[in-house]
Amino acid sequence: MVLPPFITGGIYIHIPFCKQACHYCDFHFSTSLKHKDRILSAIITEMKLRTNELSGTIQTIYFGGGTPSLLTSDELNRIMNAVYDTFIVAENPEITLEANPDDLSNEILKQLAASPINRLSIGVQSFFEEDLKLMNRAHNAEEAVRSIQLAKKYFDNLSIDLIYGIPEMTNQRWLKNIEQALALDVPHLSCYALTVEPKTALEQFIKKGIVPPVEDDVAQEHHALLVDRLETAGYENYEFSNFSKPGSHSQNNTAYWQGKPYLGVGPSAHSYDGNQRSWNVANNTKYLKSIEDGKLPLEREELSKIDKYNEHVMTRLRTKNGIILTEVKDYFGDKYLDYLLQQAKEYIASQHLFLNDTHLQVTKKGKFLSDGIAASLFLVNWD
Repeated sequence: MVLPPFITGGIYIHIPFCKQACHYCDFHFSTSLKHKDRILSAIITEMKLRTNELSGTIQTIYFGGGTPSLLTSDELNRIMNAVYDTFIVAENPEITLEANPDDLSNEILKQLAASPINRLSIGVQSFFEEDLKLMNRAHNAEEAVRSIQLAKKYFDNLSIDLIYGIPEMTNQRWLKNIEQALALDVPHLSCYALTVEPKTALEQFIKKGIVPPVEDDVAQEHHALLVDRLETAGYENYEFSNFSKPGSHSQNNTAYWQGKPYLGVGPSAHSYDGNQRSWNVANNTKYLKSIEDGKLPLEREELSKIDKYNEHVMTRLRTKNGIILTEVKDYFGDKYLDYLLQQAKEYIASQHLFLNDTHLQVTKKGKFLSDGIAASLFLVNWD
């Protein structure tokens, strides 16, 4: 199958290893490092097998997982060298490494700062011990604070993750989390509502009554507090979950919500080229066998025009700028634009959406409900 080449975009590298399993996580990973070297070699081989899929310039390189900070600086540099050897990379790409606080010693940070990596995304999740224990995180509250303080000595481009809507997390505790991040002067925050994913430990704990259920009303209240406090502090909520100081937007995140193409390598990694989505097998052993046999361990889905429209609505509505009406008309035609505006009427009337001559945007009232609103604007088929 000949695929249309990427014009410009990013590469996502999935590192499928963790020290331990977080109770809420449904991402693909293994706590065994037995085949780590083979997996890293296979990731490099996969890049070479997919060279023709990415003929444009790479603007962002993102190490996700899993826990990429489990890799040594030599291992990370080996992969980055392979990216540069295999693809055309922009002169100053954004290169992000996801890291856990317990991995970030002063020596490790010094090594990372000496590498091409220029952005860190630290998985703090909470500054409170009770939350970290409930989630089974590998770090403690003291390590969370110390890792940020150390990281700021080496990295200007820094982000942290925080989770809200955690069972028994009061508004006061959530606000203290936000205040701690502000006190540490973190330039970028990614904040997510805790979700109960199928087949996770958290789901079982809730079913057995060990942990109280996750409540949407609490998460909505936490999100409203988050938006108000960070906007007051001068942060821009440029996408539903992402907040940054001026000039600190994540290029990787922004590209995703703008529908730009990306190539994902590694077990379970997803790719998108504007016309197709593909995803690698979420199994380290099967991934290794396939790559070592010279075969790509992935499935592909061809996107219809309706699929592309629905994805456009979903991604753009989560952003500050919302849906640009001329883009819908240019990409999909007048019929789709008319459908969008017709479906949006009730949300405009209820003040969950705002419409002007150029944009359709979620209001502050509708922000937390943006995904559900987007789904109501979807098109299933034409009658």
